[in-house]
Amino acid sequence: MRRVPERPLDPLPSIKVKLGALIGGAVSITVLVFWVGVRILGLWPSAAGAVAALVALGCVRFLARGLTTPLREMAAAVQAMAQGDYTQRVTATSRDEVGRLARAFNQMAAELAETDRLRRDLVANVSHELRTPLAGLQATLENLVDGVSEPDPDTLRTMLTQVQRLGRLVTQLLDLSRLEAGTVPLERRPFTLAPVLETAVREQTAAREAAATHGDVRVDVAVDDETLTADGDPERVHQVVANLVENAVRHSPAGGRVEVRAHGEGDRVVIEVLDDGPGIPPEDAERVFERFYRADAARAAADGGAGLGLAIARWIVDLHGGDIHPERREPHGCRMVVTLPRGRPQRRSPEPQGVPA
Repeated sequence: MRRVPERPLDPLPSIKVKLGALIGGAVSITVLVFWVGVRILGLWPSAAGAVAALVALGCVRFLARGLTTPLREMAAAVQAMAQGDYTQRVTATSRDEVGRLARAFNQMAAELAETDRLRRDLVANVSHELRTPLAGLQATLENLVDGVSEPDPDTLRTMLTQVQRLGRLVTQLLDLSRLEAGTVPLERRPFTLAPVLETAVREQTAAREAAATHGDVRVDVAVDDETLTADGDPERVHQVVANLVENAVRHSPAGGRVEVRAHGEGDRVVIEVLDDGPGIPPEDAERVFERFYRADAARAAADGGAGLGLAIARWIVDLHGGDIHPERREPHGCRMVVTLPRGRPQRRSPEPQGVPA
């Protein structure tokens, strides 16, 4: 570990105070050395003045050590970061403006390093996720072209599955990039929650039947109050529920059951998606919302999951000012809980009254 150099003026709270102390110290040392040289040592005034100036310069250099060192370190670190080295940090021991700047610089460097790591991981993961279905398509098409296999319904269905997987991945990547860039405006309004949940489940069930996957997993919807109203963008909430249901079905065993529930709690509405799968380990409770992270990577990859659905769900819930987190379901399974702001119940417009003749 690098040894932090001694900086005598670090305890002072501002550059202004440091400069005042530096000037005052230099003047005091000059006067003292000049008086000692003339009165006690009997030196000529010119010689005493030269000695006093040299001593004062040495003291100023020693006292001013902490004023410019962080700036020089930051200049060197910026040059290194411009070449892609985000591991650079500067010492931040002073309490003045330069010290605060150094601490802010270190925080910025750490965030840039994390962003660069995420970028590299994203490129690697996207390349892998695209390569898998493309390789399957290429192999199947080569067999068809070479006459090794006939274009029977099973072969075409396999190709369609790979194309759909590519389409889902591209759509999810576009959604995630738009959400991160803040280019997806929320059309917030009070809306009845039950139809949104039922539509999301119905569409997800139809997609499973079309793809002939997980058809034996049952999905039920239960809403305590049919008039339960949330405040948000119904289209985006539908996307959250659809992602959660798809994820729950993917991790449910054959013949399993997924439940979608909703109820009100004060000024919030709570949406729960429960499954009979293996559940999420406590150490993965936060990581499951990272892009491309999959607690059961082998199974999710085999089922076509790219690890983006929960990341998109968290972004949408955060934009609504809500919360999303997984909970353990006993004896086994996962309960994914989403809380959103509650809206005022929509009132029906009164029927127009006839005007008497």
